[in-house]
Amino acid sequence: MKPSISSKLAQLAERLDEVTRLLSSEDATREMDSFRKLSRERNEIEPVVELYHAHQACEKDIATALEMQADPEMREFADAEIKAGREKLEQLEIELQKQLLPKDPNDERNVFLEVRAGTGGDEAAIFAGDIFRMYLRFAERKRWQVEIISESLGEMGGYKEVIARIVGQGAYSVLKFESGAHRVQRVPATETQGRIHTSACTVAVLPEADEVGEVELNPVDLRIDTFRASGAGGQHINKTDSAVRITHLPTGTVVECQDGRSQHQNKAQALRVLAARIKSKQENEAHNKLAAERKSLVGSGDRSERIRTYNFPQGRVTDHRINLTLYKMDHIMDGDVNELTGALMAEYQAEQLSALAGEH
Repeated sequence: MKPSISSKLAQLAERLDEVTRLLSSEDATREMDSFRKLSRERNEIEPVVELYHAHQACEKDIATALEMQADPEMREFADAEIKAGREKLEQLEIELQKQLLPKDPNDERNVFLEVRAGTGGDEAAIFAGDIFRMYLRFAERKRWQVEIISESLGEMGGYKEVIARIVGQGAYSVLKFESGAHRVQRVPATETQGRIHTSACTVAVLPEADEVGEVELNPVDLRIDTFRASGAGGQHINKTDSAVRITHLPTGTVVECQDGRSQHQNKAQALRVLAARIKSKQENEAHNKLAAERKSLVGSGDRSERIRTYNFPQGRVTDHRINLTLYKMDHIMDGDVNELTGALMAEYQAEQLSALAGEH
């Protein structure tokens, strides 16, 4: 192992001890924002330090086996131990290298998931509903909490637009590659001639800001309108102006929220979504400046970029960014998307390792 990497790992081990002490102090929960940040830092460092300790233990085992080689009766056993130890050491070094890759600071955050019907009329709204349900089932499998922030129902079912908050450790790291255009090819329930139609929906996955204060929202830049909340087709009408629409004037970003029980609750939710959208926009702009000459293998995350096709007649799902095709439509639509998200994360990691190797 390179001395620079060894030194970095020793520093991380010290930092883990320090963070653990801070979190176990009596005053740890007095400042919740600081407590959350320290908890997140510990979750990030702990797996790396565990691997580092395993690496140290493996080096000690090899050193012991080398000493045993001097004994003729133990030489065969020692040789086998050294061979196995060196293979394990090599594997641990690869894992440590992966762990030391630059981390996305948003990976452990909760997310706002936004699904919108695209081209295709009623069928697009139905498909948007199917995609949203797929993510709901996936969240259930992960034991993540889902809270619907805003929804606009389609005429024939599904959603014209739906926004949900997903709460779970590492939610953004798993879902961040889902942003983009999802295309469906199938015979719609409304089709009488049995023809296959193509329609689409767009997905956006935004990391949640810790607090609205993390993103500067100047009250002067906000226009807040209130109106009466209403359900699909006017079935439910609220007699008070509890629904809230917030417009961020500098960027033209508009967020509506009407699912909460009070105007205060809707305003708070709308501000959180607005903060997440502006944070995402700022980070995208910064990312685009850095990556102008090099596009990620897993795509730019642009909502207009077609990332995946769901072909129902053939029962296949194809992710165009990594040329992965799976013939397990029913499982995927029921929320079993681990194979897709895992392959995308692995591709991203491989690209990072390749870039890292190119730098040396």
